[in-house]
Amino acid sequence: MRLAVTTIFACAAVVLSAQAPAPPQKLFASGADVAAMMAKAKNERKPDQPNFIQPIIVDGAYRANLEYRVHGIDTNPNNHEQQDELVYVVEGAGKLTTGGKLRDEKRINPTNLTGSSLEGGTSRLIAKGDYIMILANTPHAFTDVEGTLVIMSLHIPAANATK
Repeated sequence: MRLAVTTIFACAAVVLSAQAPAPPQKLFASGADVAAMMAKAKNERKPDQPNFIQPIIVDGAYRANLEYRVHGIDTNPNNHEQQDELVYVVEGAGKLTTGGKLRDEKRINPTNLTGSSLEGGTSRLIAKGDYIMILANTPHAFTDVEGTLVIMSLHIPAANATK
């Protein structure tokens, strides 16, 4: 009996230790912190890497990310089915297309889809200082980056999300 109890506790410890730890809470990032993150992205992004992502602020399910993109490497479009995405352009410019239909759609997790490109949609040039709200269930893609495009993206639960 003692061996069975010990085995159960040992197995539970292995299962619990194998789960990814929650990221530490981070509620403040200074302008200098963001500048350092941008320098890190510039230096550590691999030549064929379309997007270098780092957390700026983290609190449980909420995370504001710094996303760093460069000219010549477009990211695949996405559709977040249950989250709105607030975007702030920190630096640079590029094209954001919203709406349309994902080509070669595939599921990447239970609430997000991706594709090889967008068919249709509305495109606009976005640049430093712009704010954009991308509502849940809206396919979107960042393309045609002019130099670099650095954004802050914050995914928030959508009030009207449907699956």
